[in-house]
Amino acid sequence: MAARRGDKVSVLLPTYNERENLPLVVWLLVRTFRQSGTEFEIIVIDDGSPDGTQQVAEQLQRVYGAGTILLRPRPKKLGLGTAYIHGMKHATGNFIVIMDADLSHHPKFIPEFIRKQKEGNFDIVSGTRYKGNGGVYGWDLKRKLISRGANFLTQVLLRPGASDLTGSFRLYRKEVLQKLMEKCVSKGYVFQMEMIVRARQLGYTIGEVPISFVDRVYGESKLGGNEIVSFLKGLLTLFATT
Repeated sequence: MAARRGDKVSVLLPTYNERENLPLVVWLLVRTFRQSGTEFEIIVIDDGSPDGTQQVAEQLQRVYGAGTILLRPRPKKLGLGTAYIHGMKHATGNFIVIMDADLSHHPKFIPEFIRKQKEGNFDIVSGTRYKGNGGVYGWDLKRKLISRGANFLTQVLLRPGASDLTGSFRLYRKEVLQKLMEKCVSKGYVFQMEMIVRARQLGYTIGEVPISFVDRVYGESKLGGNEIVSFLKGLLTLFATT
């Protein structure tokens, strides 16, 4: 389903060592938006990837045009939250999609996000792995248990009113995302969770669309022991302050 006339979607794609994945995710995004008749732009925010991701992004810009692919690189790895802030400064759409560039989030769900947003006039539409026919594919049992456990702890402590707090595939009204970014203080994986918690505090409405999350095809996962410790610390901080 196409967005309303005059609507434009800006996709923010933070990247770090995604040279193999970026061409395919961009091709899927372009195909999805063109088929649905939605005006769009893709903003690639590369954090100084040593594998040549930025050079691949430059080639993609030559293929699809500077009006479709915007390159907003940064000199080094500076974190996900600041990548969104940086990308948002250059976004011209009134809706913003955030997603991973590693093919774990399939662009085919974006028209469903747009449909859901129109249906309920939601401020945020969040992809959920834990509702309806949503699911996770390609993870081992340990990774699934960590994710489920993190989500369960979050639900118990924060009562956020959304089923998937740690996911990072969402559609926001641009002005809503800007307000939330001003309020959020977390870094890393806690950042996505805080966005939903702050949204609830500020009275924003949240719709959900079941999605299939597929583990990355190329490259290595960036989730390690340090991220898990940071997540738990961030969760307790949110619990104490919200």
